[in-house]
Amino acid sequence: MTSAASPVCSAFSASTRAQAPYCARSAALAALCERDPATKAAATRDLYAAVLDRRAVCHADLELAEPAGLPGRPSRPELVEARQLGRRSMQSPQGRAVLLHALAHIEFNAINLALDALWRFVGMPPTFYTDWLKVAAEEAYHYSLLAARLAEYGHAYGDFPAHGGLWDMCERTRGDVLARMALVPRTLEARGLDASPPIRARLQQAGDHESAAILDVILRDEIGHVLIGNRWFRHLCDGSGLDPHQTYLRLADQYHAPKLRGPFNFEARRDAGFDEAELAALAGLDAGSVEQQASRQNTQ
Repeated sequence: MTSAASPVCSAFSASTRAQAPYCARSAALAALCERDPATKAAATRDLYAAVLDRRAVCHADLELAEPAGLPGRPSRPELVEARQLGRRSMQSPQGRAVLLHALAHIEFNAINLALDALWRFVGMPPTFYTDWLKVAAEEAYHYSLLAARLAEYGHAYGDFPAHGGLWDMCERTRGDVLARMALVPRTLEARGLDASPPIRARLQQAGDHESAAILDVILRDEIGHVLIGNRWFRHLCDGSGLDPHQTYLRLADQYHAPKLRGPFNFEARRDAGFDEAELAALAGLDAGSVEQQASRQNTQ
C-alpha cells in the first residue's frame, strides 16, 4: 500500500483536477471537507462525471490521513437532539417547509456518508469506490432538488434546527467497513424506504404534488443505494466466512444501532436486496408493534 498525507481540503483546486487522471478518493475527501452545501453537491456530481469519463481514478491502495473537522458543514442549521424537533402539520406552508428542510438535511448528510465510505476504506475492489461515488452524486442531486423546492417556500437550508444522528453512526463505524455497510445503508438508509411512502401520501393530500414528485425520485434512487449496501455487506461476509444474518445482529448490538420499528416497506426492501429470511423477521417485528399499539389503546 502507498500512503500520502491528506490534501489540505481547500487546496484541491481546479489546477489539481487538471492533472488528469487525478485521484478520485482524494477529491472525495476534499468534497467531504467542503462546508457550503451547494458547493459540496456540485463538486460531488462533477467528481462522478470525472470518474465516468476517466479524468479521475480511484486508487484503492492509497492511504489518506484524516483531517480534523469532518464532515464539512455550514454554521447553520443548529444541531439539536432529535427529540427536541417538533412536528408540524403539512396542511400549512410552514409545516411543509419544515418537512422539506428535514429531508434536505438527511440528503446533505447522505452525501457526507457516501463520500466518507469512498475515501476512508482502503484496499476495496474498484467497483466499491465507483458504487459509493454514484450514491454520493445521487444524494447530491436529491439535496439540490429539495433545496430548490425549499426556496420556492421562501426558505433555505439552515433556517430550521436539525439533528446530527446520521453522522453519529458514521463516527462509530469509522474503523470497520463491514459495520459501516451493515448499519448505514442497510439500517439508516433502509429506514427511508419505509418512511417515504407515508410522507409522500401526506404531501399529496396537502396538494403539494411537486414535493411529492421529488419523494418519488428519492425513493427510486434509495432502493439502489440500499441494494449497493446489501451487496457489499454480503461480499464482505462471504470473504470472511460469516453468516450475514447473525453478523448483522451482532454488529447492530455492538454499535448500538437504532431498533427497527414498522411499518416496513416490504416491496422496496425486497427490491433493495433484503432476503426472505430478513423480511420474515421484519414482518414479525411489524406484527409485534401493531399488537403493542392495540394493547396501549385498549388500556387508555
